[in-house]
Amino acid sequence: MLNVGDMMFMRLFGTNGIRGLVNKELTPDLALTIGSAIGTFFNSGTIVVGHDARTSSPMLAEAVISGLTATGCDVLFVGMAPTPTIQYAVKTHKVDGGVIITASHNPPEYNGIKVLWNDGIEISREQEIEIENIYFGRKISYSKWDSIGGIQPLSSIIDEYIEAITQHIDVPKIATKSFHVVVDAANSVSALTIPKLLRILGCKVTTINADINGTFPGRLPEPRPENLIELSNVVKSVGADLGVAFDGDGDRSIFVDETGQVHWGDKTFAIVIKHFLSANPGAKIVTPISSSTLIKDVAEAFNGEVVWTKVGSVTVSHTMKKLNAMLGGEENGGIFYGPHQAVRDGGMAAALILNIMAETGKKLSEMVEELPQYYLEKGKVDCPNELKVQVLEKLLEDMRSLNISTIDGVKIWFEDKSSILIRPSGTEPIYRLYAEAKTAEKARSLIREYDLKLKSIIASLKSASTN
Repeated sequence: MLNVGDMMFMRLFGTNGIRGLVNKELTPDLALTIGSAIGTFFNSGTIVVGHDARTSSPMLAEAVISGLTATGCDVLFVGMAPTPTIQYAVKTHKVDGGVIITASHNPPEYNGIKVLWNDGIEISREQEIEIENIYFGRKISYSKWDSIGGIQPLSSIIDEYIEAITQHIDVPKIATKSFHVVVDAANSVSALTIPKLLRILGCKVTTINADINGTFPGRLPEPRPENLIELSNVVKSVGADLGVAFDGDGDRSIFVDETGQVHWGDKTFAIVIKHFLSANPGAKIVTPISSSTLIKDVAEAFNGEVVWTKVGSVTVSHTMKKLNAMLGGEENGGIFYGPHQAVRDGGMAAALILNIMAETGKKLSEMVEELPQYYLEKGKVDCPNELKVQVLEKLLEDMRSLNISTIDGVKIWFEDKSSILIRPSGTEPIYRLYAEAKTAEKARSLIREYDLKLKSIIASLKSASTN
C-alpha cells in the first residue's frame, strides 16, 4: 500500500507494487518522481512501459515515462495490454526492465505502478528498497539535456505473446474439440488477447464485458463468485463448455464449468498440478500459505513437493526462480507456468485448462469431482494501515495455544483438517480471511467467528488510541 504520506513507514511498495487512490495518494507529480527514481535505479537502461484500461492509466503512464526519459532511460511503449503480455515483452525483447501502470483487481478509483526486472518478473524486495532509498533520499540522477531518453512504440507484442502461449499446448488437439468458451474480460485488457487466442485454438467464443471501459461498468475487476453471476448464467444459457473470467490486468483467471459452477483457483490449479506432475514427477510446486490443503494432497499423490511461501505473486515468482521450479499457483486464480514465464498469466492458464480438457476428454466439472473435496470461504475486515501490526500481535497473543503458522499473518490449523488464514493486505486497508474445511458450513462458520474476533480487536485498539 502507498504510504508516502506517512514518513514513519518510509515505504512505497506493498505486496504487489505501488498502489493508491488516484489524485489523492497517487498523483501525476508523484508518478513523475517515482518514474525518475526507477530510471535512476536502471541507470539509463531500456525499459518497456505499458498500462491497463483504467481511466487514469494513460495519465500516469505519461508521467512515469517522463521520469524515466529524464534520467536517460529509453522507453519501448506497449500502450494498453495485459500485465503478462507486458512481462513477456520485457523478457523476449531483452531489455533492462519494465514498468506497468495497473492496480490489478482493485476498484477503478485505484491505480498502481509495478516494476519488472529484465526477466519480466517483478523486482525483488531488496530492489524495491533500493528504489525507495533513491526516492526518499532524493538521490535522483537526471540526465544532461543531450542524454535524455527516447520513446519508441512496441506494437507487435500482443501477437508475439499469443504465439508464445500456443508453443506450450497441443493446438490441433484442442481445435478438434471445438470448445465453446464464454469470456468475461472485466471491461479491460484481456479483451485484447483472450478472444483472439481462443479462436486460434479453434474455440467458439462468446464474450461479455468485453468493451474496454476503465470504470468497469460490467462488474468490479476482482473475479470473485459474487461478481461472476452473469458469466455463470451465460455459460448455462448458451450451453458452453467453459467460462473464464479475468481480473483487471489479465494475470488471473477464474473458471466456470459447463454447469455454471464457479471454481476457486485452488481447484483449477490442482488440475494443472495433476497434469504437470504426470509428465514431471518429483517436481516442486510453489504456492502461498493461503492456498488450500488440496494443493498438498494432490501434489503428494502425484509425487510432487509443495513449497509454501508468503502471500504475493512476487514471492511466488522469486521462489520459483530461486528453486528453478516450473509451476506455481495461487488460490486467487494465478497460475505461474515456468516453461512460458514464471509469472501469473491468465491467458496461459486458460490455454492449459483447455489443453487438459482436450487430452483427457473430460469436462471441467468431472475433473473437479475427482479432487479431494475442501470448501473455501473468504472474508475481509476493514483495518486502518496504522493498526495492522498491533492487530497481528494481539491475534498471535490470543492464538498462541493453537496450532499456528506465521509464514504470513497467522494460519490456524484445526484437528478436523479445517484451517483459517488471517493476514493484513499489502495493497488495501483491510485484513483478509481464508477459511477451508470439509464442509461449506464449517468454512463459513470460521469466517464468521474470526470476522467478529478481528472487529473486536480493531475496535478495542481504536478505543485505546483515543483515550
